[in-house]
Amino acid sequence: MINVTVLVDSDHSYRGLLMSGHAGYADNYQEGQELVCSAVSALTLNMANSVERFTDSLFEAEAEEESGTFRFRFTGKADAEATLLMNSLILGLTNIGEEYGEPYIKISYKEV
Repeated sequence: MINVTVLVDSDHSYRGLLMSGHAGYADNYQEGQELVCSAVSALTLNMANSVERFTDSLFEAEAEEESGTFRFRFTGKADAEATLLMNSLILGLTNIGEEYGEPYIKISYKEV
């Protein structure tokens, strides 16, 4: 299962996210593709790359492919563009969670 912890501050603004695990969806998929893992990875990496390229917000990111761990944290206040990108990511992850459910992805929120 992919565990996603969305980090929020006391103003309910997104501060980052922690992600770990693999969906295990390939066992049930005819062609053997990790559909859920691929979708989550694409959305998450695209968000981080877009924040880096299209915004002035500073962040730290770290990925470990084998464990499926990804950590992303804004080191300052996220600007409007970075906030929009995080909102888009959370929307996409939530939609995946609604479609495939808890055997594959679990999203929680933690105040930091």
